Amino acid sequence: MKYKWGGTSMAGIDCSAFTREAFKKLHINLPRTTTEQIKHGTKVQKSNLKIGDLVFFKTTPQQRHVGIYVGNGKFMHASSSKGVTISSLDNPYWVQHYELSKRITS
Repeated sequence: MKYKWGGTSMAGIDCSAFTREAFKKLHINLPRTTTEQIKHGTKVQKSNLKIGDLVFFKTTPQQRHVGIYVGNGKFMHASSSKGVTISSLDNPYWVQHYELSKRITS
């Protein structure tokens, strides 16, 4: 699936729409934006991540990025350069921009 800032469909999707759609399949409603999504759930230490936790990154002073932890130090997200992909939390870029993680329950 291709990335599109502000996109919400199979034609193109951004990171927060991707997490929202994934959680919708679990009958959990998330807000549309990262600014609102980060306000939900319970904070989780990076060392205690479980599959399905949201991981947030502060990519610029004004922007956040969000993905879903999939285990083994990796997360799935809608990347602006690769579309929906899986990346390592150990990647220096993501280490530098990691902000916090949240566990969402229904």
